[in-house]
Amino acid sequence: MTQATPMRIFSNSDFTLGILGGGQLGKMLLYDTRKYDIRTAVLDPAADAPGRLAANSFTQGSLTDFDTVYQFGKTCNAITIEIENVNVDALERLESEGIAVHPTPSVLRIIQSKIQQKEFFRDNNLPTAPFQVFENKAAILAAVANGERSFPFVWKIAKGGYDGFGVSVIRFASDLTALPDAPCITEELVPFAKELAVVVCRNPSGDVKAFPTVEMEFHPTANQVEYVLCPAQIEDKLKLRAEQTAIRVAEAFGICGLLAVEMFLTTAGELLVNEVAPRPHNSGHLTIEACYTNQFEQHLRGVLNLPLGSTALKTAGVMANLVGAEGYTGPVVYEGYETLLGIDGVNIHIYGKSETRPFRKMGHVTTIGNDLATARALAQQAKNNIKVISK
Repeated sequence: MTQATPMRIFSNSDFTLGILGGGQLGKMLLYDTRKYDIRTAVLDPAADAPGRLAANSFTQGSLTDFDTVYQFGKTCNAITIEIENVNVDALERLESEGIAVHPTPSVLRIIQSKIQQKEFFRDNNLPTAPFQVFENKAAILAAVANGERSFPFVWKIAKGGYDGFGVSVIRFASDLTALPDAPCITEELVPFAKELAVVVCRNPSGDVKAFPTVEMEFHPTANQVEYVLCPAQIEDKLKLRAEQTAIRVAEAFGICGLLAVEMFLTTAGELLVNEVAPRPHNSGHLTIEACYTNQFEQHLRGVLNLPLGSTALKTAGVMANLVGAEGYTGPVVYEGYETLLGIDGVNIHIYGKSETRPFRKMGHVTTIGNDLATARALAQQAKNNIKVISK
């Protein structure tokens, strides 16, 4: 295998890593650029983006506007992302001009579309739920009428979905009424036992490592991850299969940097790839306290072609999302965090967003313990003692 040359980031003070997006993922990525004294520039549309303070330079501007992304990128030696919804055409131009872009624009273009993502899984013999592609709701109803599509099924919008938005279980034709009339896919409603995730990292030299398999527990009404448990409560052979599957996906894409691979473990024992994200991911936050190398540092190692760090667990860990409480919108207040600061094994991460709204991710808590049961109990205690409300 041809070895790509590591970027000279420690001996060249002029090197700049550009980050598209300054939300919580960008903010946490900057913890590790600061550790290594890597010069950074951040682009984000919000003037009060959480990542603005830790970056060496911050630019307020659209992530989807060609000229804004292109002009920003010309000031950088390498570019990465913390959000997928960015202008890929601009990144393609920058890449053609010799700027390293990870994930590559060609990979990002596929992942931005649920349709292209699913077709990629199918074309590369990666296990995934059966699906159909539709241009609009009328096409779905026509397929139902002629027997090509039957209820129930899962509807997913092709572009723009995130954190459970853009995904719905459709049991009757009336369930389609409130949904956007846009290109989409429908999937078989898979009988699954657990939802799993594996975060993988790969560098340009082809080195690849997987973090331990995690198990995700979802909020019953928000369709949003509430808890992430590591190690996952499954047999070791299934953990290994999940990690091997995630590595296959990363290598099929030729990804550099992180790839979070979400999977269903079906009641029949199959592992099916649900979707992927080419960046740090909510399912990897617990690596900050629970692993020898956290996902953010590993992402930097991957995109800068540095040796990858150990992904081994130091301790059992559980991550609990802190989201805006229902009924509260406005300037954020964190109620009860003083109690959490007095509990051993509880680690609070506040994202720095100034405004809260129902179910908006505002922070997370990671709890660690000698075993998963201890960490899980601490996570429940933490969730019971903190509330994200507004003034």
